[in-house]
Amino acid sequence: MDEFKKLFSRAQTAAGQREESKMADKKMTVEEVNEYMKKQCGFVPRMFQIINTVSPEPGRTFADFYASIFGDGALSRKVKELMFMSGGVAYCSPRCIIHVIPAINAGATDGEIFEAASVGMILGGFVPGGPGIPYAFEYALKCIDIAGKYRKGEKWEYLPQPKFDHGVF
Repeated sequence: MDEFKKLFSRAQTAAGQREESKMADKKMTVEEVNEYMKKQCGFVPRMFQIINTVSPEPGRTFADFYASIFGDGALSRKVKELMFMSGGVAYCSPRCIIHVIPAINAGATDGEIFEAASVGMILGGFVPGGPGIPYAFEYALKCIDIAGKYRKGEKWEYLPQPKFDHGVF
């Protein structure tokens, strides 16, 4: 347990802790919590784009939790984001492949994105109950598509608007 505490404490810098302390004492506006989430997470998850309009506190709390996990430690933030994106490819999860954006913000190259997406594609064929390589391949392509659009400043989307069909493409 102490080893986990050491890992998580290393992930937060003194500046981040001061910022977190200041933010915890202040009620945040929607704009402030969205900016805070962009800083801590690299993006604002779609669900928090809505939740933050009702109550900004959960967004701030989630952003702090996210930063404690994805912050630089034994593995860099970039590697962690690529790992998460790769898992999204493996399990055909559009909500996980969005991690290509914070991976880019953390310095991921197109080659690194391609390789991580490729690993996820292969994993999709080997995990028990996995979707299979051809299905994961579509998600690998979507990661590359999002990355290209994001780098060009073009509008991108990782998931069509909800149809209340359990998030299935």
